[in-house]
Parts: sequence; structure tokens; C-alpha cells
Amino acid sequence: MASELSNPIAQVNIQAALENSASNQFSILDSGIANPSKPNKQGLYNPSNEHDACGVGFVAHIKGKKSHDIVQKGLQLLTNLTHRGATGYDPKLGDGAGLLMQIPDAFMRKEAAKLNIQLPAAGQYAVGNVFLPQADQGRELVEALIGDIIQEEGQTLLGWRQVPVDNSNIAQAARDTEPNMRQVLIANTANDQDVFERKLFVIRKRIEHAVVKLNLKDNAAFYIPSLSSRTIVYKGMLLANEVGVYYLDLNDEAVVSAIALVHQRFSTNTFPAWDLAHPFRMIAHNGEINTVQGNVNWMAARHETMRSALLGEDLEKLWPLIVDGQSDSACFDNCLELLVAGGYSLPHAMMMLIPEAWSGNPLMDEERRAFYEYHAALMEPWDGPAAVAFTDGRMIGATLDRNGLRPARYLVTDDDLVMMASEMGVLNFPQEKIVKKWRLEPGKMLRFH
Repeated sequence: MASELSNPIAQVNIQAALENSASNQFSILDSGIANPSKPNKQGLYNPSNEHDACGVGFVAHIKGKKSHDIVQKGLQLLTNLTHRGATGYDPKLGDGAGLLMQIPDAFMRKEAAKLNIQLPAAGQYAVGNVFLPQADQGRELVEALIGDIIQEEGQTLLGWRQVPVDNSNIAQAARDTEPNMRQVLIANTANDQDVFERKLFVIRKRIEHAVVKLNLKDNAAFYIPSLSSRTIVYKGMLLANEVGVYYLDLNDEAVVSAIALVHQRFSTNTFPAWDLAHPFRMIAHNGEINTVQGNVNWMAARHETMRSALLGEDLEKLWPLIVDGQSDSACFDNCLELLVAGGYSLPHAMMMLIPEAWSGNPLMDEERRAFYEYHAALMEPWDGPAAVAFTDGRMIGATLDRNGLRPARYLVTDDDLVMMASEMGVLNFPQEKIVKKWRLEPGKMLRFH
């Protein structure tokens, strides 16, 4: 903890924004990407109240050893969280499920070679999983737009890959709104991978905003589940046990990772949708963020006075940062992305958004209390019952809200595996191999780097 507290902070300058935003008038959410699977505000339904209560977990190798076994363990963990999800009128219609993992370099090279694409070194290219329109005309229009924006941002479009899927066993309602699954491959023109990641963030946000203006009419909602040189997300409006069946990539032995973050969604007062399935780009969340409207308002209020030494003029391209029609988890993920892109470490940003109960706590040391007191002036807590697992592809961890109102248990084995989940029993390990077993405590963080 001390090493985190001593790091330089605040590349994104939001303190001035707080001082100037108290009297501002602003809307709760900016206009965003239309989602054909959800109705507009009507009666007692309001899209801004999208919440979910779910099953979340991860399995990882502490020392970073990649294997296909980690991916399979992640899928098994996900399958065993099925009871934490829900189905609709059709028992095959789930609220959504997915898996976040590291980019499998050998697999991507093998697949790129089939397309006569030569990939740069690992970390110097990005893979984006993209939900595209069903209609060919709309798909081609969006792909052309994506290519133009990549070029405008100084990166190189290497090509497109069709993601093989098996939709034979998904519900008809899910098939009706099923996107065209494609992967975009982008080469880095800079040597620094962190700079590349920030540029990919900008590219994705620009694409999202530009697609809205196209006003496409299609059964499938456009969405980019992931665009990174480190991580890739496979998700959709699927049952937990269907993720590994639907995405054929995940069954290839060359698909390896040292982390597998999974999520089974149970939407509460919401409509299931392909894009609202978890994991998002950096998190998977079990719970509700009850302060989300205020949190989004404050982020909108900071817009005009926010500055970043790292993002520079690219910062303005990110707005609207949080678009309409998202769940509370998606809004949280957008804010976390901005903080990390602005220079905060991932644990640092998570401690800002979900702080411990520090005020009036006589058991907390002064250094940690000072950390939270300082950051309380920069960022209000995103409060509510929440167990949030997070990763940037280099580290993985989880944190629990300060009231401890969502379950999160973990274990560590003597062969360097760690598993965290909403409950124990989702993966079986011989008892003699378990060296530690415990629960995540209120306000605390579990992290492996």
C-alpha cells in the first residue's frame, strides 16, 4: 500500500473542475449509441436505472505463466456460476456472460497468417473485437469509418478477421439481435505500448461517437467489447455455459492466457443486451452502484476544466465519455478507463472510485487516511453494494465496497494459481494444494501483478 501512496498522482487534473462545477446545470447522461434491444423511457422504466446483480470470478497464474488450461478453468468457473444468472421466457435466453483474457499471440499469428497478414511483435499490435451490423451495407460503412479513424490517429489498419461462432444453440431472441462478429487488427506506430493503449482508447471513443451519427437502422447494436494490445473480451447475450461453445476460438489449444476473468449477468430492472454483458474492458462487477446518476453528473461537470498531460488534445475526443443507455457497471468502466489513461495506476484508480471507510476510522493509519482524504476532493465514491474484479492484462485483482455487501472469496494454491469468485466451490482444487483461503473484506483489495 505504501508504494502505491508514494506514486506521483493526478495526471488528469480534475480538482479545478470540482471547484467550478457546483453551480453548473447538466443532463444526467449524454446522447449515445442507440440500442435496438432496449425500449426508450416509458412508464416505470428508465434506462438510466440499469443495474445488475451477478456472478463474477477469475482464475490466474500468479507468476504469469500462460496456458490453455487457465482459459478452460475460466470457462468452467463461468459455467458453475450459471445459477447466479437468469433466463427469460426462453430457457436459452440469458442475461449475458463473457470472458476477458490476455491476447493469445501465437493464436493470433496463426489466424493472421491465413489472411496474409504479418503481425508486428507482441504488444505492438492490437486486436479489437467488434459487434457490427447484420446488414452488409451497414457493416461495410462502419468498417470503412473505422479504417479512416485509425488512419487519422496515425496507426495502421492491418485487416479484418471474421470471428467464427456457433449460434445453433442460442435463443431465437438472441439470434435476432446477434451482431456480426469481426476482429480488427491494428499495428502500433509508436514504440511505447502505454502510448499505444491510450491511442486505442481515443480511437475507440471516436469510432463510437462517429457511428452514432450514422444513425444506422439495424437489429444488432454496434459495440466494441475490447480494443487493446493486451486484452481481449469474448462476451454476448449468452448463457454461462454457452460462451465456450459460441466462440470457437476459445477451444483452440493455442489460445493461452495467464488470466481469465469471467462474469454471469443477472440484470435487475433491466433488459438483456449483447453489449451490456460483462466483462467490460477493465472490470466485471457484481452489485449495484446506487450513486451512478450523481457520479455521471459530476463527470459531465468536469468536462470543460479537465486537462491531461498524457492525453493532451486527445482528451477532448473522448467526450461524451459516458453515453446514454449504459448500465452502472459500464459507466464505472468508462470512468476507470479515463483515470488509467490519464496516468493513475489501476489499483490507485480503483481506490479512488471505491474507497475504504476512512472517515472517523480510528484503526486506519494516518498515511492511508491522508490518501483517501486527499482523493475525496478529486473524486466522489461510486457507492453501492459492489464486488468488482479488475485487470489491465498485466495485473488482476478485486475490491469490495466499504460495507461488504457482496460476497467475494478467494484461494491460492501451492502451484501458483489464484481463484476469486462470488462463492467457493466453482472450481475444485485438492485441499492439500490450497495454501490460503479467505474472503475479501469490506473496503479491501486483492491484487496480483
